[in-house]
Amino acid sequence: MTVTTRRMLDLTIHEHTITVPLVWGDDADSRTIDVFAAVVTREGGEHLPYLVFLQGGPGSEAPRPFHNPTGPSWLDAALEHYRVVMFDQRGTGRSTPVGDRDLARGAASVAEYLTHLRADSIVRDGEAMREHLGAETWSVLGQSFGGFTTLAYLSTHASSLQHVYFTGGLSAVGRHPDDVYALAYDKMRDASLRYYRRFPEHRDALRRLADRADAGEIVLPDGEVLSVSRLRSLGMLLGTNDGWQTLWSLLERDPGTNAFRYDLAAALPFSPRNPLYYVFHESSYADGHATNWSAERTLPDDFRDDVTLLTGEHVRREWADTVPGFQPWREVVDELASFEWPRVYDEAALLGSGAVGAAAVYVNDVYVPMEFSLETARMLPGVVPWVTSEHEHNGLRAGDVLPHLIDLVHRRRVR
Repeated sequence: MTVTTRRMLDLTIHEHTITVPLVWGDDADSRTIDVFAAVVTREGGEHLPYLVFLQGGPGSEAPRPFHNPTGPSWLDAALEHYRVVMFDQRGTGRSTPVGDRDLARGAASVAEYLTHLRADSIVRDGEAMREHLGAETWSVLGQSFGGFTTLAYLSTHASSLQHVYFTGGLSAVGRHPDDVYALAYDKMRDASLRYYRRFPEHRDALRRLADRADAGEIVLPDGEVLSVSRLRSLGMLLGTNDGWQTLWSLLERDPGTNAFRYDLAAALPFSPRNPLYYVFHESSYADGHATNWSAERTLPDDFRDDVTLLTGEHVRREWADTVPGFQPWREVVDELASFEWPRVYDEAALLGSGAVGAAAVYVNDVYVPMEFSLETARMLPGVVPWVTSEHEHNGLRAGDVLPHLIDLVHRRRVR
C-alpha cells in the first residue's frame, strides 16, 4: 500500500495504490495486481462522502483531474457534494495495465489473465479500495461500461452503495450479446440515414472512400492499409454529441492529403493505445455466453450490401489481421471469442438491492440501446430514469447531466 498527496491548483489529490488478488476467492492462486485511485478533494470538502467514478470502455483508465479549466467537465458539479475517487479499473492506467509487453507470456496465458479483468473483479477491487479509505459506504458514478460495472456492484455488494448514478445507459441483463449488437445495428442504420439527410453529398463521398479502401489505396501513417470495415467504423462518431462534426470534416477533405490520412487515423475508434478496448469489448455484453464475434455474425443483409451504412461499437475479427497495433493480439482475441463467460448480473439481487439513484438514458444511444436500458431500469425501482434526446452517449461531458441526476436523487427541483 502506498499513499501520496499532491496539489493541483486548489485541489488536493491523494493517490492510493493497494495490492489485491488477481483472482478473488481462490486462495490457491497467489497472483496479485496493483489497483490505483486518486481521491480528489476541493477546499472545504475534506469531510464530504465519497463518489467513485467508473470509466467507460472496457479498457480505459479514469481521467486525471485538473482545474482552470476543469477536467473532466463534470468534476466541479461532483465536488459540490463529494470527494471524487478517480478509480483506474484493473488492467488500465496505474492499475497493473495490460499492454503489448504482456504478450511475451503467450496467447493462452494472456487470454486466461484477461478473463479475470471483468466487472465482477473490478467490484471486488472497489470494495478493497473502499475499505482501505475507511468508508462504510460510498456512491458510484458509472459511465457506459462503468454503469455496467455498477450493475455488477448492485448484484453482489449493494449495501456498500449509498447512491448510484448511471450515464450512458444500463447494460442488458441476461440477454445474449447477439440481441444487443443486432439492435445496435438498427440504431446505426437510423443514425447513418439521419446524417445523410443533412449532408446528402457525403453518401457518395463515403462510397468513393470505400472504393479506395477496397482497392488498398488508403494507407494510414502507421502503415495500416485501411479496410472497408474500419472505414465504416467511423460511424462511432455519430454516437457522441459533436462527433458528426469530425465526420463532416473528414468527408470534406481531399483523401490524397496528409491532413486526411492523419485526421482519419485520429478519428478511428478502437485505438491500439488501449488494446483492451478492442480485445475485450464484446465480453462486456457476455452475461453468461461466449461471444464468438457476435457483432460480425449479426451484421444485417442491408449492411452487407450498402457500404454507406456506418457501424458503431461493432468490432471485427479481420482487424486483428489488418491493424498493425492489433496484429500481435490475434491469437488472444480468438481465445477470448470462444470463452464461455459466466453470469455477471443477478436479476433477483438487483430487484432486492434497494438501490437509490438516477440514470441518464439517451434516446438515440447507438452504443447502449435505450430499449434494453429501460428493461434493466425496471429491475431497479429506486433508480429514477431520465430519458432524454438532448445528448448522445457521451452526454456526461456536456456538464449538465450529473447536476440533473444529483437533483433527481435528492428530490430537488430539477434545474
